[in-house]
Amino acid sequence: MRLFLSSYRFGADPAPLLSLVGSAGRVGVVAAAADAWPPAARASAVVSDVMPLARLGFTPEEVDLRDYIRSDGNARVDALQERLAGLDMLWVRGGNTFVLRAQMARSGADRVIPELLRNDALVYAGYSAGACVMTPTLYGLDSCDDPAEVNATCGMDPLWDGLGMVSFAIVPHHPPAESPESGESMLLEEAAGVRRTVDALRLAGIDYRTLTDDQAIVVNGDRTELV
Repeated sequence: MRLFLSSYRFGADPAPLLSLVGSAGRVGVVAAAADAWPPAARASAVVSDVMPLARLGFTPEEVDLRDYIRSDGNARVDALQERLAGLDMLWVRGGNTFVLRAQMARSGADRVIPELLRNDALVYAGYSAGACVMTPTLYGLDSCDDPAEVNATCGMDPLWDGLGMVSFAIVPHHPPAESPESGESMLLEEAAGVRRTVDALRLAGIDYRTLTDDQAIVVNGDRTELV
């Protein structure tokens, strides 16, 4: 299993991601975390991720999870599995973690992706919401992301479990300890939300890792490291 879980895109250096993939190939861009946004904003978010990936030599193509939800609400699991099978990497961007989790459930991605990862068929790279959804729990993230967007966007109640591909929760966009309100990489309001998430996880006794926007967690087989 190969995972690249970051706070913001490539972190400080794309080299660890490129090393994990081996060579830049086809990458599916998943923007489901932005599905609650207005269409123009969502489209702009896709472009904002496609361009940096292309500059690194990847061939990015969007994988819209909404295309794999039938009109009757059932998932097109086989079609999604076929769609992802030819990719070298899946790139899952940030946004609302709860919306992303719900769309993964509705499309069957929460079944297909873990299977592909266990078979080492592709690399999963996710940042912010894309990283958080791979953990055992989304507990505490309601301080940063609004669970109410799930019902309006997906027509279901929010799910509070992640895919559990790592054993700890992840708190992205964590400010430096020396200057928790510096505002260098986030607004003060966002920083306060991050601190509330950390407090909630600590009080609940849930194991977690914090990430600054320069950091990432790399999982390669049985090895997990912070880069």
